[in-house]
Amino acid sequence: MSEIVLSGLSFSWPDDTPVFDHLSATVPAGRTGLVAPNGSGKTTLLKLVAGVLRPSGGSAVVDGLLGYLPQDLPLSGEPSVAEILGVAPVLRALAAVESGDVGEEHFTTIGTDWDIEERTRAQLDRLGLAGLALDRTLGTLSGGQIVSLGLAAQLLKRPDVLLLDEPTNNLDLEARRKLYAVLDDWSGCLLVVSHDRALLDRMDRIAELDRGEIRFHGGNFTAYEEAVRAAREVAEKNIRSAEQEVKREKRELQQARERAARRASTASRNLGNAGLPKIFAGTMKRNAQESAAKADGTHAARVGAAKAKLDQAERELRSEQKISLQLPQTAVPAGRTLFLGAGLRVRDLFGDGADLAIRGPERIALTGPNGAGKSTLLQLVAGLLAPSAGTVTRAEGRAAYLSQRLDLLDDDRSVADNLAAAAPAMPAAQRMNLLARFLFRGPRAQLPVGVLSGGERLRATLACVLFAEPAPQLLLLDEPTNNLDLVSTGQLESALTAYRGAFVVVSHDERFLAEIGIDRTLHLADGELR
Repeated sequence: MSEIVLSGLSFSWPDDTPVFDHLSATVPAGRTGLVAPNGSGKTTLLKLVAGVLRPSGGSAVVDGLLGYLPQDLPLSGEPSVAEILGVAPVLRALAAVESGDVGEEHFTTIGTDWDIEERTRAQLDRLGLAGLALDRTLGTLSGGQIVSLGLAAQLLKRPDVLLLDEPTNNLDLEARRKLYAVLDDWSGCLLVVSHDRALLDRMDRIAELDRGEIRFHGGNFTAYEEAVRAAREVAEKNIRSAEQEVKREKRELQQARERAARRASTASRNLGNAGLPKIFAGTMKRNAQESAAKADGTHAARVGAAKAKLDQAERELRSEQKISLQLPQTAVPAGRTLFLGAGLRVRDLFGDGADLAIRGPERIALTGPNGAGKSTLLQLVAGLLAPSAGTVTRAEGRAAYLSQRLDLLDDDRSVADNLAAAAPAMPAAQRMNLLARFLFRGPRAQLPVGVLSGGERLRATLACVLFAEPAPQLLLLDEPTNNLDLVSTGQLESALTAYRGAFVVVSHDERFLAEIGIDRTLHLADGELR
């Protein structure tokens, strides 16, 4: 029953920006999904557990053998598949023994791994890499193959504890399903950082990293979402109740002060009329003032307690950052042909030629395995590539293409300046209001695009693309949810729901495609578009 134990874990960046301060938690055996917005420290936490980073205080202890798949895997180079898997020395020793060399060093290298080649091939097959030659080099593999290969390397270690950082990035749908099946059979301690909701729905529990603390929720991600929604409703109810209590206590405080003032005025007149000695009258006045002050203090304390209750209720309310848009200027009449392509080919892609028509405000998902040519087809529709064969007809109006790299904006200019360049006729005040709706408020709008997180960069790009002049009637998105956290993915879903034009989106995220109301799906495989 392996586990991860965090005890008083602290870590800060070299500029003394704190990430964790005395974080304590235990991740038990079983499958745990770690969720939090980008920039909260999920990847940093995994690196601390894996020993890639050293904490400034406290400890992260792993009970058992550790396997770790980082998010930033190398995507080029000359290492062979066998070297990446860590089995090359054993395979060389086995080959030497089979050729008759019985040197002791070979038997030491082999140890108990006489079946290493069979186990390696079986592991590769489980992850959709059957037939992958062990002498192929890293530079000849796709990004998805490299991710699957990295996972195979960790699984071959037979770890007790496995850390995975965004393991479905760059994986096509079939590779994702292979990974899901492997993790469904996992029996050790698994900690996964992911924005893939289909993967998170296979977890035994969700660990939420929030404001430097970890809270565990039993059940999968869907159950976690329901719990968060219920907690939000309770928090909102508590806020409304606390606000009413503050108002009531303030009103009672004011009323008490007014009653005390009236009593003091009445008592002063009565004392004057009664003809009492001054010393006796003074004592009675002081007693009345002390009594009023005591009552005033009691009511003020009640107001303070009510305000504290309101502050606590507001702290418990999770901030929900949603984009709310209306985009009527992007509307496309039903039946209008935006793109028509016949017999399209680019180099050796699309077999005998692909036919594609995009009409009206339809929402199209473009799916298919890695390397099938999906990105190439989007660039062809956008007019960034010319077909080597076939004919293309485009309607008047702008088509906007968002590549996987989100490289449309000028990194050195601010978000506000990029929007001004895209929509120069829009008044400056309107541009700032618009950026606020995309959650760039105040000084956030003046940040250079180059320092933004993945989710922020996507929001900035969407603002500049959707409100550019003229507005796009065709939107082409290539893997837009890659590297987005769940909050940012929800924001993208909100923006696409408000969009009134046509769009084609390449994505392997089935949940995301379901949320944005896809009308039809095009599948590109083996050169054929179906």
